[in-house]
Amino acid sequence: MLVIPKTITDILRNVTFPGSNENVIDLEMVQEIRTAGSRITFTLVFQRDDDPNIQATSEACANEIEKILGKEYNITITPKGIHRMKAPVLPGVKNIIAIASGKGGVGKSTIAVNLAVALAKTGAKVGLIDADIFGPSIPKMFGEEAAHPYIEKVEGRDMIVPVEKYGVKILSIGFFSNQETALIWRGPVASNALKQLIVQGLWGELDYMLIDLPPGTSDIHLTIVQTLPVTGSVIVTTPQDVALADVIKGVSMFKSKSIDVPVLGIVENMSWFTPAELPENKYYIFGKDGGKNLAKEMGIPFLGQIPIVMSIREGGDNGIPIAWKEDTATKNSFMELAANVMQQLNYRNENLKPTERVRVKKR
Repeated sequence: MLVIPKTITDILRNVTFPGSNENVIDLEMVQEIRTAGSRITFTLVFQRDDDPNIQATSEACANEIEKILGKEYNITITPKGIHRMKAPVLPGVKNIIAIASGKGGVGKSTIAVNLAVALAKTGAKVGLIDADIFGPSIPKMFGEEAAHPYIEKVEGRDMIVPVEKYGVKILSIGFFSNQETALIWRGPVASNALKQLIVQGLWGELDYMLIDLPPGTSDIHLTIVQTLPVTGSVIVTTPQDVALADVIKGVSMFKSKSIDVPVLGIVENMSWFTPAELPENKYYIFGKDGGKNLAKEMGIPFLGQIPIVMSIREGGDNGIPIAWKEDTATKNSFMELAANVMQQLNYRNENLKPTERVRVKKR
């Protein structure tokens, strides 16, 4: 019988890790499988060096292989402690919220920034990751283009200390790249850079972690749901039909069986234009209530409408988010959005089981 690594993988799917309902393959404990003639070697990874199940699990794996292949094989299993990828990545973060959009140009980053600031103004501890790797805009919108996060040694590991402003801890690839140079990265390189921001960020205790995703659906979205247990997603759109068509795709991605991230709701940006000299007037430039109606049709919560006003654009350009400024109707719109997001999060956490990271099953 020809024995290849996949042969061992298939066999070890029968070995359940003690105290768990999952097998050692799905738990990603088996690594570096090598087969050569009658020799079989692999590494068995545990979360702790002193895991009490090391010996029992190693013996169970060896016994299962012998049961299927016979005793003529020389099996070498090397236990290895501390599997950091299986340990909680952000253990101090209570809620992880993905901010997404079906297409570009709908003001997703503007919503992400002002929502983060509005949440912080409620007294919550908030973090924001700029996952729009190819077009990072968060540093500018916080007025921190020149910031350079420093490294702090924690338990022998180099950790990145987030920039903190307006009560929000932020990290962006924009802090580590030349602002005038285009980032030309292949998918795996971009994904690894994002993982580094997540895993090496010194985030501490947070009530909410917001992740500003790139528009559409891409490798970055998959990287996020494979790296983090995302609590819920917020979809940003504008009222016109061309944007709404892409919302359906975004919602479908998060609700798909393989990803299964709850959609907290839809935010309609650029809902109407109100000139400063006519504060009572509303001009529906991109159509009226498109996002609101779509949310109703899809049975998804509607989180709020944000108008087109010059102060929002100025806040983004000047690095002073409108949600941070004095009381205005526009700021109040973001505070209402924050309240609605918190309400939907509470409902989601009370009625649904915690989200799990998406696992890539190698077969």
